[in-house]
Amino acid sequence: MLQLGLRFVKRFAILVPGILITIFSVRNVFPYFDNRLPQALAIFLTYVVTAYVLIPAIIRLIRIVWPPTHLPLYCITPDGFASDPLNIALIGTRREIIMAMEKAGWYMADPHNSIRNTARHVLSTIMKWQYLTAPVSSLFLFGRKQDLAFQLPIKGESSDNRHHVRFWATTFDDRKELHVNTIHWHKREAQILSDKLLWVGAASRDVGISPIRHNFQLTHMIAPDTNGERELIISDLHRSGLVDTVHRVKLGEPYKLINRAFRGQLHTDGIMTVVKLKVNAKTKA
Repeated sequence: MLQLGLRFVKRFAILVPGILITIFSVRNVFPYFDNRLPQALAIFLTYVVTAYVLIPAIIRLIRIVWPPTHLPLYCITPDGFASDPLNIALIGTRREIIMAMEKAGWYMADPHNSIRNTARHVLSTIMKWQYLTAPVSSLFLFGRKQDLAFQLPIKGESSDNRHHVRFWATTFDDRKELHVNTIHWHKREAQILSDKLLWVGAASRDVGISPIRHNFQLTHMIAPDTNGERELIISDLHRSGLVDTVHRVKLGEPYKLINRAFRGQLHTDGIMTVVKLKVNAKTKA
């Protein structure tokens, strides 16, 4: 009963700001644009301001008040909604991770915050071109966006149909068996580059474009089977000959996750497979 009450309070805390933003947009934002621009353009700009500025800002503020206090099961969107499940991790230096993934046939994603890269990505989606190093959107874990991202294009498809994975660097206690309690995700600092790290990842596959449920922005639709994406990466790494050991860490029970994309749903077995990479002369940092 207590958990039900807390869930109601949290949902109410999201609903009330949403109602206030809607009222503010209708009474203030839209009239401002409507008095200066054609009505169709005024409606479009009101949508942009509401969906891309006001709603994300208020939800980020709520997440500051209620930050996560546990090793998460999934990464989140910039406005705090559940996104891709954590399902894979690699042990190695930054250089080792990049070289292993590229040897396995994956491409390191271009930066997402570049206007040029974003324009190329949009055009590749519209024109059905392949963009081998297309950027991925920023998702957040441990309070920061991904440190590394890779993608694997699907032959004959544009960049809205592709495999991809995001990684976040953490430290871990290598004197103990790897477990959720020995992963020091809250102690990791951004400037660590060359130490042996545990790169916690979320692998998934884009299968098209869909509107987001809560703010009507457009985003990629994710294929439901995230377990298969994890196994694809492990298979590619085995084929590369750089896999030392494989260990499975149970993060939670199998679950389904309602994705932010309209009609989107993901499922996972709650397992994070950890791959320790082999070290050789070429991959030493």
